[in-house]
Amino acid sequence: MYADPPAPQPRQPGEMPPSAGTAGPLDGQPTAWRFNPEYERLVTLWQSVLPLLEELTGALDKAYQLARSPQTWDAPVGSRYVEDLGEWRTRLRLYRQAVLTSISDEAADTPRWVPVTTGAPHAFS
Repeated sequence: MYADPPAPQPRQPGEMPPSAGTAGPLDGQPTAWRFNPEYERLVTLWQSVLPLLEELTGALDKAYQLARSPQTWDAPVGSRYVEDLGEWRTRLRLYRQAVLTSISDEAADTPRWVPVTTGAPHAFS
């Protein structure tokens, strides 16, 4: 069996930004925070791709179990078919691991909250 990487966590009810209303380091303007839309996109992507991968895994596992049954095959071609299905299961596990790891890694590098400057507009911004 394999373990999936950690999933990006959606915004929880009542979750607060890091420190609301602090001054920016360079201009002294108050800064507001908002939940990062890029991080939210990764959460949505994870939630949409995981059921599809589960469905593929389930379908391939069912076919593999049926192919391994002695009642299914009575010829040498059956063992080759079972080997092929085993290779496809391995490929699917590797693909699943790669897809979920790439989403998890990008989420780990993406901040959950991003600052939004409030106040009067600045010249040349």
